[in-house]
Amino acid sequence: MDCSKFRERHVAFVDEMLPEADFVAMQRHLLECASCARHDTTIRRGLLVVRNLPRVEPSSDFMARLNARLREVRARDAAVAAYRGPGWGSFFTTAAGVVIVGVLAAGVMEMGPRPEIALAPVVASRPALPPQPIIDHTYVLSASAGIPVWTAALLAEQAPERLLSQSVRLAAR
Repeated sequence: MDCSKFRERHVAFVDEMLPEADFVAMQRHLLECASCARHDTTIRRGLLVVRNLPRVEPSSDFMARLNARLREVRARDAAVAAYRGPGWGSFFTTAAGVVIVGVLAAGVMEMGPRPEIALAPVVASRPALPPQPIIDHTYVLSASAGIPVWTAALLAEQAPERLLSQSVRLAAR
């Protein structure tokens, strides 16, 4: 038996509700596993404390007071359920207040002279193009061949020459 199955069946084990074979397997696991043995001891001690607590005896008028309190709670819940929220008067009063605040805010914003905004003219010009990079073949050849960027750059520069030489060969045929 493993620990997870032991913990799943532990409540039935403590209550002695398991079949005999499972009960024996649980006892055998307790002897083999220290962690589950500590768990079992902790649970059994807790149950022992709860079982030894003094019995609570309610007063003689407990049921009468409990029923009276339940009636109060039910009456309050019924009153809360009957309340349907604010009426039309509350809605119109709130809407009028919002409109008045909006009008006042707009009036405050309109007060005072408006400054003229003048922006400087914008002149657009095309930036100068950067010079085209020139690939130095000696530098490319001295670089490691494992970098695919250099071979792609070399092929890109030689592509027009190769296409031109192939088109001349095809035209000559």
